[in-house]
Amino acid sequence: MPNQPAPNLLSWASEIDEGAITQAARAARLPFVSGHVALMPDAHVGIGATVGSVIPTEGAIIPAAVGVDIGCGMVATETSLTAADLPDTLAALMPMVERRIPAGVGKGHTDPAMDRALSELGRPHTDLTPRQEKKVSDQFGTLGSGNHFVEVCLDERDRVWTVLHSGSRGIGNQLATMHIADAKKLMRKQAIGLEDPDLAYLVQSTAEFTAYIEDMLWAQRYAMASRARMDKVLVNALFRVAGKGVRIRTINCHHNFTQRETHYGKDLWITRKGAIKADRGDEGVIPGSMGTRSYIVRGQGNPESYNSCSHGAGRRMSRTKAKRELSVASLTEAMRGRTWNADRAAALVDEHPDAYKSIDQVMDDQKDLVTIQHTLRQVFNYKG
Repeated sequence: MPNQPAPNLLSWASEIDEGAITQAARAARLPFVSGHVALMPDAHVGIGATVGSVIPTEGAIIPAAVGVDIGCGMVATETSLTAADLPDTLAALMPMVERRIPAGVGKGHTDPAMDRALSELGRPHTDLTPRQEKKVSDQFGTLGSGNHFVEVCLDERDRVWTVLHSGSRGIGNQLATMHIADAKKLMRKQAIGLEDPDLAYLVQSTAEFTAYIEDMLWAQRYAMASRARMDKVLVNALFRVAGKGVRIRTINCHHNFTQRETHYGKDLWITRKGAIKADRGDEGVIPGSMGTRSYIVRGQGNPESYNSCSHGAGRRMSRTKAKRELSVASLTEAMRGRTWNADRAAALVDEHPDAYKSIDQVMDDQKDLVTIQHTLRQVFNYKG
């Protein structure tokens, strides 16, 4: 059940730092916020808006609240395979995934199939430069960096799942950065003072608002289609290693996005920055950190959360602090028994499970938001 740590703010987080509450309260005080801001159990400080927050607005949108990884989210596929169908080690899968799903800053690949898929997405509002057009094509179907990942997991029945986390890559970042800068310029031009410049907003019915919405919706489509493409490649590679297998179902959901929804009798823009839509019956994927559990959930449609839930475990340490305080040895121990990028352990310390909140506590905090369908444990992890 939620508590109220500040006016116009409801929080489901049993573990949250004061900075996140202070930051979320700044957003909640904006005059066009219609109702309370909802903090999910994984909430932590972000840029402008708190990661793990749901912000209802009327007549305006904050581009930085959606963030620079527009449409970032999860895709998970349940397969017909069981643990008994997998080889003793999934080491043979690693080079296949590395080759077919490039990961890292700026990484891309060329594949005519990508261009065919892209043609179905339409065009963004912004006219892209030739260099951006190439980025759109080359980075479609690629993972990215940071906490983006590929996993193979087993559920409580020993059924095999694939799980993948990614967003709109470089083009989403560039479009978002451009619109955030435009919003800040408008605030200065109109002499509108804000508690945080990253809360700069665009007013509905203006040309700037329309341009942002069209670019944002296109980037969301790009991110979802890119995840679908990688999911297809990943599952096919897994079936090749296992020698058999069929898909049972796939769940593909955003956790950095905004859309029009009706809540408390009003048509609002609901911005979920690190939160999943969890209306009654909605299926979602909530990953833990490396070495911990992930969850397949069904939404309960809790109106106080604007039909939302957490998008993961949520950081408790910054990347800098994690690299300073956590060790390669303890990360290696946490990943024992799994196939993973062990040769890159030193570069992955900032993704150490101790850098994140307890995913089990996060799930306990949101028992009134989602119902757990399946609990997944990792047997393979490939990090961007």
